[in-house]
Amino acid sequence: MESRLEELETRYAYQESALESLTQTVMKQQQTIESLSAQVEYLMSLVKELTPSAVAPASEETPPPHY
Repeated sequence: MESRLEELETRYAYQESALESLTQTVMKQQQTIESLSAQVEYLMSLVKELTPSAVAPASEETPPPHY
């Protein structure tokens, strides 16, 4: 009976350690995801500012050839 209890305690300690390790990994991944999301948003705003619009303002449009 004592060896069974000892084995269960060992398994519990291992699982507790593994769970703590996984929790730390998930927390680091979440921080990385948040950082990367912020960077992507920033880069998207820069691209929007740099990319010229494909449609020219009405004042700059040339009339169609049939006019």
